[in-house]
Amino acid sequence: MYPDLLHITTLLHILRVVIASDATVAPNRVNFDLHNQFNLPVADDQLPLIAPYITPPSEPPAISLKTRPITVYRPKSLDAHEHARLRSLLHAETEPIEWEQMVVPGPDVEDRHTLSQLARMTANAYQLPGHKNWYDLDSSWDVNASFPFGWDTDEDGFRGHVFTSRDSSTIVLAIKGTTLQGPTSKKDKLNDNLLFSCCCARVDFSWVFSTVCNCYSWSTLHQRCDDTCLSKALIQDSLFYSTGVKLVKDLIFLYPFADIWLVGHSLGGSLASLLGSTFGLPAVAFEAPGERMAANRLHLPLPPPIGNSSRPPVPITHIYHNADPIPQGACTGVASPCAQAGYALETRCHLGKTIVYDTVQKLGWHVDLRKHVIKEVILEVLDLEDSWPDEDGNEWDVPVAREEEDCVDCFKWEFGDYKKDKDG
Repeated sequence: MYPDLLHITTLLHILRVVIASDATVAPNRVNFDLHNQFNLPVADDQLPLIAPYITPPSEPPAISLKTRPITVYRPKSLDAHEHARLRSLLHAETEPIEWEQMVVPGPDVEDRHTLSQLARMTANAYQLPGHKNWYDLDSSWDVNASFPFGWDTDEDGFRGHVFTSRDSSTIVLAIKGTTLQGPTSKKDKLNDNLLFSCCCARVDFSWVFSTVCNCYSWSTLHQRCDDTCLSKALIQDSLFYSTGVKLVKDLIFLYPFADIWLVGHSLGGSLASLLGSTFGLPAVAFEAPGERMAANRLHLPLPPPIGNSSRPPVPITHIYHNADPIPQGACTGVASPCAQAGYALETRCHLGKTIVYDTVQKLGWHVDLRKHVIKEVILEVLDLEDSWPDEDGNEWDVPVAREEEDCVDCFKWEFGDYKKDKDG
């Protein structure tokens, strides 16, 4: 019964997308509804049994986002991409990857309203519809059509919502960030400390007894960390990145002709960036820690730099303001609130391009961890109707996106094969 149902569902979906879509024209506006539930994880040999929810055409659109053409580079073969990643990880050997360049509709990150709506989607990834802090985007929003993923069990931890346009031409995956208190808190903290600490969440000597991995190589004069040990720690099944890869593959299977975007806040934003870089999908990350070092430790094959840039051309846009210490890697040290709560969020270098709102100068804010919450960002920054000046005095609705060319993470640490040398 289930295989027949799957094939029928898939065929109906593909026919609906083909009829509704015009692949030769990139739309400049997309209307969205809440959409489907995903039961994670899905076995590699098991196709997802998810029937798309079809919204009655008589209902008015719920969300309107502006789009713009974006050049992306995608691996021609996902299997070859994963094989190259594992070969680099396990054997320290490189393997060439074939990349396919294409132009796809992506979110218009220069449009204030679009960023505000994507941030609301991101905020809604933290709770179920109808709960506190859920954002109803307009009066036509149908909360009964919402099917979140990852909420059916407390063990997965990887949670959020999937949004879809009415013609299924565009899908937005919104990924939940860190929850300080709740059923996912333990795994959230594990992922934070694995991905964004310099070496296994080590802040001072007391962390020797409570690190997330055993990669520190003790030295009286130097802070040393074993690279091979870190890479192995990042491929364990409990890492959200691995779960996210399975989910994105499900989305690609369900919507083979759709444009897929990823969004997230904090940890969710970094995961959106890592997954977007893996699959060549546009991603917008809000107030996310620097994930560039995590991409290196995960051994993600990335497209080579083009033109005058020294960075890989990934379709990632980071959004944050300069009163938030987390995306700047400034919530560090023994006395910091992050360390006191058990987090070592020490990285600051991001993939793609970054849009930074100068809330310190314009709004008179002080650097404060309480400014990290997505609600504060939406209401006090993104919804602000004023323009934002750049360092040259020009005024913009949204600050200009720039690459972080000269950024260096964990410069006080030494990285190498110290445990191997010691054991050998």
